[in-house]
Amino acid sequence: MTNGPIAVIGASGQLARALTHSAVERGVRLAIAGRPFVDLTTKDSVARFLSSAAPCLVINAAAYTAVDKAESEPDAANLLNAEAPARLAQWCAENDVPLIHVSTDYVFDGRAQTPYREDDACNPQSVYGRSKLAGEQAVRAALERHVIVRTAWVYGPDGNNFLKTMLRLASERDVVRVVADQHGTPTRASDIASSILDIATRLALDGPAAPWGTYHLVASGQTTWHGFAAEIFASAAALGLKTPQLDAITTRDYPTPAVRPAYGVLDTKKLSDTFGIALPPWQHGVADCVRQLTR
Repeated sequence: MTNGPIAVIGASGQLARALTHSAVERGVRLAIAGRPFVDLTTKDSVARFLSSAAPCLVINAAAYTAVDKAESEPDAANLLNAEAPARLAQWCAENDVPLIHVSTDYVFDGRAQTPYREDDACNPQSVYGRSKLAGEQAVRAALERHVIVRTAWVYGPDGNNFLKTMLRLASERDVVRVVADQHGTPTRASDIASSILDIATRLALDGPAAPWGTYHLVASGQTTWHGFAAEIFASAAALGLKTPQLDAITTRDYPTPAVRPAYGVLDTKKLSDTFGIALPPWQHGVADCVRQLTR
């Protein structure tokens, strides 16, 4: 790799912001860009930014993440989740720059009963999931020197996420109803960001012999959206904040335009074995994040 900065695509998202904080703590140079300065739907815009930044590595943290809205806006979802990664991977291939691309558990159909491994068959059930899978496939096809990181249920103090929604609803309502039959792993954005920078460091050290491929990166353990909400409200109550009654409902009770995986738990053994990265239990960061948002 060159001595240039790490280029991060997606400046306003919660993961990009977490990457910025983590990089500052480590003294890592970043070149960050997103709209309106870089239009991921335009090849020339992406190429101009990357050529100017001359990065040693690119991290694609940008995505169309409005899961339900994607059902009525498939073209918009595909532009950001499939075509934009293809453009990034092509530029990286032409300029011999590695790429870390962030993906999702939604590439799976959610019918498993044990955590998904990286080589399990993908079968997305939503426009969002299909667009993210197409992005993965485009990266693999265009660029050998890539790492695809699948994560899930991302939360943190920045951006829009489930934890922030629950805190808002807790202040507005006496009763909150949350789905209790969808399983996954809440994962703090700062933990993902720190792990991605660890991966980037390893790629720089190993060079062409680096362990390229697809990895699952989530916290340890699993829960449901209802279980996640219960942990959020318990953390809020410990700080003396108002908390509502929490009722469990089924997916059928809360229909949405997009189909969510009933089971989206990801196996992280490959990540641990290869990079020595193992995130703490999912509960670990919840109280800290609630404290950040309510102090």
